[in-house]
Amino acid sequence: MADNDVSQLSGSQRQALEQFTTLTAQEANDAIPLLRRSQWNVEIAIAKFFDGETADPVAEAIAGQAAAAARPQIPPPSSLPTPGSPLRAGQRNRGTISPAPRIVPQPTAVSRRPPFLISLLLFPFSLVWRLSNSFISLFYALFPFLARFRTATSPPSRTQTARRSQNPRDTAARFIRLFEEEYGTETGLKFFEGGYAQALDLAKNELRFLLVVLQSDEHDDTASFNRETLTNPEVVEFIKAQNIILWAGSVQDSESYQVSTALGCTKFPFSALISRAPSSTSSSQGMSVVSRIVGSTPPQTFVSKLTTAITTHSETLERIRATRAEHEAGRAIREQQNSAYELSLARDREIAQARREEAERKAREEELARAKAEEKALLAKNKAAWRQWRATTIPKEEPTGKDTARVSIRLKNGERVIRRFNGDASMEEVYAFVECLEYLEESATSEKTPEKPSGYTHEYGFKLVSPMPRQVYELQGEKDESDRTVKDCLWPTASLVVEVDDDEDDEEGEDN
Repeated sequence: MADNDVSQLSGSQRQALEQFTTLTAQEANDAIPLLRRSQWNVEIAIAKFFDGETADPVAEAIAGQAAAAARPQIPPPSSLPTPGSPLRAGQRNRGTISPAPRIVPQPTAVSRRPPFLISLLLFPFSLVWRLSNSFISLFYALFPFLARFRTATSPPSRTQTARRSQNPRDTAARFIRLFEEEYGTETGLKFFEGGYAQALDLAKNELRFLLVVLQSDEHDDTASFNRETLTNPEVVEFIKAQNIILWAGSVQDSESYQVSTALGCTKFPFSALISRAPSSTSSSQGMSVVSRIVGSTPPQTFVSKLTTAITTHSETLERIRATRAEHEAGRAIREQQNSAYELSLARDREIAQARREEAERKAREEELARAKAEEKALLAKNKAAWRQWRATTIPKEEPTGKDTARVSIRLKNGERVIRRFNGDASMEEVYAFVECLEYLEESATSEKTPEKPSGYTHEYGFKLVSPMPRQVYELQGEKDESDRTVKDCLWPTASLVVEVDDDEDDEEGEDN
C-alpha cells in the first residue's frame, strides 16, 4: 500500500494519474501500478486498460514513448496506398492473429481565416480558382468517362476523396444511409450505428465477434463485393446466426481511414474478424484480429474463412465466458450473502426497536399506574379526613317532637339504622349522616377536632332512594334540589335504601 501512496508521487506523475483516472474512472490504487508499468505514459496506460497489456510491458512502454515522441501526423486519405503499391514495413502482415487497437478519431483542426487585407489581395486568385474548379466539374459531368480516366492515371487528391469530418455516430449513419440507397433496405444486414471504438468495446464486453468491413468508394471491386458477397443471403444469415457485430465504413472518412491504417489494410474491400484471442503482442484480455479477408471474395469463401476463424477461437471465448460466469456467480453469491446479512441486521434492529418500544410502553404503564395509585391513595386519605371532620359537624339526634322526622335507612351492608332529623335540616345532612356513620362515635369521644382537608371537594358515592314508590333523592341534578329540607322530602316518616354507584363499587372491590 505504501507503493501506491499518492503523496509519494511527483508533480508530473500526479498529473498523469489525474488524466488517467479522469478518462478511465479507475481508483488510484489500481491506476498507479498500471501507470508505473507504462513508465507513466498516459497514452500507453489507456491503451493497456482498454486493449490489455503486452507480455513485456516495460519494453512496450519504452518503445511507446519513443514512438510517441517521433510520431508523425496521420496522413490524409489521398496518401492511402493503392492496391499493388509496395507496403511499408509496419504494414506487412504479421501473422494470422494481430492486435486490434482501439481507435478514437481525433477532432479535425479548425482552419483559421487569414487577415482581411490578405484575403482582399488574394480574392482575384481565389475567384479564378473557384471558377476553374466549377468549369472542370461541369466538364467531367458532361463526359463522365474522362473522370474514370483521370482517376486511373492520377492518384486521388484530398479534395476528391475527403469528406467533411463528423462524429463517429453521424459518420456511421451516413455510411448506412448511402449503402441502403445503393443496395436497398431489404438486404437484412444490421450495421452497428456507432463508432469503431464503441463497437470494439461492445464486442469486448459481451464476448462477441466483430466484423469490420472497410471499403473505398473509388475502388472497382466495391460495388461487386457489396452486391454479390456482403448482401448475399448466405453471408447475411451467417452473420445473424453467429450474432456478429457488423461495423463498416468508407476510407474517405477520417475514422475509417485511421482504422484501416491501424489494421494494416492494403487492398479493398477489406474485412477483419476481431475477437478476444491471445496473440504475440497482446494479452488474452485484449482484442485481436483473428482473420483477414482481402479483396473481392466469393460468398462461399467468405463464409468459410469466417467459420474457420470462429471455430478456432470459440473455445477461447467460451473459456472467458465460463470464467466471467464463475466470477458473476461468485459476485451474485456475495451479493446474496450481503443481502441476507443486511436483512438479518434489519430484523435485529426491528427486534431491538420493538423491545425498546415495549420497555417504554411498560414504563409508561407503570408510571401511569403509580400515578393513579398515588392519586387514589391521596383521594382516600382526603376522603377519610373529610369524613372525620364532617362527623364532628353533624348535630346530635333530635328528640321526638312535632318538628322531627323519623327516617329508617337500610345501609349497603344490609343493616338498618333509624334516626330522627330536624325538619328544617337539609337533605345533605341525611347524606352526611350515612357517609360518616362509622365516625360518629369516634368524634363524640375524641378531644381533638380534626381539620377539613384543603383543596378537597367531597362527592358522595351513593344515592338515597325511597322504594315505595321509587323516588331518588339526589344532591345534584335538578335546580335547587340540594336546598330541599327533610320536611320537604321525608316528613313525617320515611324509609330509605342506600344505592351505591358503580364507580364506588369498583373502588371498594379493588380495595378489598
